Amino acid sequence: MAERMEVDAEPTFKRKGRGFASKEEGKVEDAKVPVYDRVEESIESAAGNASRSVEGWIVIVTNVHEEASEEDIQDKFGEFGDIKNLHLNLDRRTGYVKGYALVEYETRDEAQAAIDGASGTELLEQPLKCDFAFIRGPAGGKDAKGGRKGRGRSASPNRKLVTRID
Repeated sequence: MAERMEVDAEPTFKRKGRGFASKEEGKVEDAKVPVYDRVEESIESAAGNASRSVEGWIVIVTNVHEEASEEDIQDKFGEFGDIKNLHLNLDRRTGYVKGYALVEYETRDEAQAAIDGASGTELLEQPLKCDFAFIRGPAGGKDAKGGRKGRGRSASPNRKLVTRID
């Protein structure tokens, strides 16, 4: 005698891609949201569009003379607060400074004082430009026009030019 096998009344579907969308409702189900470490939002960072890095407040200094040294940058920016970290990247080929420096401060006030005090001043006869290295973008991950940010890729080859021959 043959045994009867029980079969589910609902059909099965292959589930691929990002999350699993229900066909009727269009909702994502069974999607697991990863948990990431976050930089705590503080009252300080809500005041402007600057964003804190994981370690501190980083100021990017551009138009740095190619023969500037870490000591020159330390002397120039040390008067605005205690510098936690200083990066002055060199060009591997020439050995000269690439033209920018990253100066890290513990507090936003120190970083803002450095930006306000050092922007436009000269270091080795070149005017410096300073700003926060990390700036928060538009809310919701959208661009200024309200759309989603894309990668700016060109259309696929078969979609670039459509001609009809009648």
